Amino acid sequence: MNGVLIPHTPIAVDFWSLRRAGSARLFFLSHMHADHTVGLSSTWARPLYCSPVTAFLLHRRLQVSKQWIRALEVGESHVLPLDEIGRETMTVTLIDANHCPGSVMFLFEGYFGTILYTGDFRYTPSMLKEPALRVGKQIHTLYLDNTNCNPELVLPSQQEAAHQIVELIRKHPHHNVKIGLYHLGKESLLEQLALEFQTWVVLSPCRLELVQLLGLADVFTVEEKAGRIHAVNHTEICHSAMLRWNQTHPTIAILPTSRKIPSSHPNIHVIPYSDHSSYSELRAFVTALKPCQVVPIVSRQPYRDYFQDSLGPRLSVPLIPDSVQQYMSSSSRKPSVFWLLKRKCRPRTQGVMFESLEEKADQFQADRDSKANNKNLCGNLEKQPSHHPLQIRKQLSPDLCSKERDEAVPFSESQKMVTVLTAPLGFSVHLRSPETGEEIGVGPHLVPRGESDGSAVSGNQRTWRSQGSPPSHRSKAVPLLAPEFSGLALKYLLTPVNFFQARFSSRGFDQQMEKYHKSLVKFREESTTLFDPALQF
Repeated sequence: MNGVLIPHTPIAVDFWSLRRAGSARLFFLSHMHADHTVGLSSTWARPLYCSPVTAFLLHRRLQVSKQWIRALEVGESHVLPLDEIGRETMTVTLIDANHCPGSVMFLFEGYFGTILYTGDFRYTPSMLKEPALRVGKQIHTLYLDNTNCNPELVLPSQQEAAHQIVELIRKHPHHNVKIGLYHLGKESLLEQLALEFQTWVVLSPCRLELVQLLGLADVFTVEEKAGRIHAVNHTEICHSAMLRWNQTHPTIAILPTSRKIPSSHPNIHVIPYSDHSSYSELRAFVTALKPCQVVPIVSRQPYRDYFQDSLGPRLSVPLIPDSVQQYMSSSSRKPSVFWLLKRKCRPRTQGVMFESLEEKADQFQADRDSKANNKNLCGNLEKQPSHHPLQIRKQLSPDLCSKERDEAVPFSESQKMVTVLTAPLGFSVHLRSPETGEEIGVGPHLVPRGESDGSAVSGNQRTWRSQGSPPSHRSKAVPLLAPEFSGLALKYLLTPVNFFQARFSSRGFDQQMEKYHKSLVKFREESTTLFDPALQF
């Protein structure tokens, strides 16, 4: 990607990676070629400054919202704030870069000195006559297009290269001409050829819309057979295409570029017409400006200190004003939309998870502590481990699971004994016994009870009620997991949340659940029957 973050400033040019942009707050786009818009898409949501033509193309082709596009007139100076309170400002001037429609150079002036970012440009002497450069300003940093910065690469001027193309077409008066171009650029060359040969130039509808916006001569059309000069995408010019075109009509193809492209067909001609400055032109430009330092833009292109003899004295690193420092750091602490989406889309914890209702848990804890202060304790309670699934205030006898469990357990009117089962808070389900068909309510603080007349009931005729209901005078102590209620689903519900570890798999969940209930059975067999007045009603 061609683009820079200008050090000690909040300025970024042709740089669209917010993750790497750091403290950049002001974003500028020099032109709409693809290598300068990497990362820029319809999701862009920050102010972006560019020329009016680039603004049109940016919205039309990349669907960037108009609310973020700030079009600045070319050739004029604009004052932009460098902080959130307007204390520090800078002046930016847009200069025509002679590269493609809408391409500009940016001249920044502020506390950091004077910085010229050329972007991609083709130097002409008229550039030095621009008012922003003509007054003899000292350029502290020159960000230079070094695409053709190679003394061994000798390029003709655009006028000379255009003349070579004209002469080539004249040598083939009865041939159609295919001009291989990128999606944007060299529209003025097409206009020149159309006027020279008095013919229509056939374009794609997308490029026709562009030339109409630029106000070029009315020499363009989309009708395939209207003219002998056709502008096509440069990737279409190949050996197979040349064979196909020449089957219907004699055709030559021209690639106007400074790149070294081997010809795959005798009728494919590469003409060194370039939109980038040649080495000699770069020398003339740097010598005229005498910047303090030159920074190459194209990182992939080898660059040497070709301009050391043309540089001015180096300056010290500028001090960043406090308000600008706050501006550069303030927004970075705010979560970006991409960070929020990342949080929203992060994977969920695997396995089954019960979430307790904190308010219900606190209320139950308070009620339990209040009852525990009752001094009419009829037995010593062993302290239950914190991870125990069911809070049992009455210790069950070892023979509780035997058939003798159906015998009534006597207790006085003032010392009613119940067994409290604490299911995971917030859950209330209704199951049906597979043997009797009776409905079983499973919810918070389940309590077994007898029939309403106080008589004892046997195993399969037991019903369940919530703790808030008044108990009968005589009740049966019921095993925690009777055979008819020992299904896997009920075990899941009666296993507390805090017994499991986070991020467990479904298999691990089953194993932990079974381990828990095995320990429960063992605990039940080793326990003795105690009376807990804290649970008396």
